[in-house]
Amino acid sequence: MMLTFEQKLSIFDSFPQLERRDVSLGRVNYHYEQSVYDKKTVVYRLHPNGNGYVYAGLLEGYEVDPKGFVNIRDYDEEKLRDLVEKSVSSLSVNENMERNSRDASSESPQPSLNIQTQGGVWVNANGEQLTLKYEDDLWYIYSGISIEMVFETREEAGEYLAEEGFNPQK
Repeated sequence: MMLTFEQKLSIFDSFPQLERRDVSLGRVNYHYEQSVYDKKTVVYRLHPNGNGYVYAGLLEGYEVDPKGFVNIRDYDEEKLRDLVEKSVSSLSVNENMERNSRDASSESPQPSLNIQTQGGVWVNANGEQLTLKYEDDLWYIYSGISIEMVFETREEAGEYLAEEGFNPQK
């Protein structure tokens, strides 16, 4: 039997290292702020209907979407807890960091999961431009001087821009 929204919230809330963030339409994200990667979202768009996603982009053996997330709609408690533990663990350890510390290298690695973390100008195929800026703990998308959209997370802002056909200007 599928876990309810409340049961899944209870499971995610039991991980003290995860920070709950309520997002639009009653959905909930959980972030792991101590991630050694740019990627911080562990639980993405947990919906009141019980659907949602957990990041598994650095894990083997999971069928992930292009952004590295696994759909957890039908996960039982044991599978869900195991996946979240593995996800957090994968974001906690960077093999390059371990290797560099073992080699006593003074060079610090720059972990990246191909997520543009800064704002900037985004352009679509028609040459239209939107600007992404981080201000007051929110991500703002501007069309000229007018606010187009506002998001709580960088991931949501980037997803919106991509869905609308915009790409970061190089």
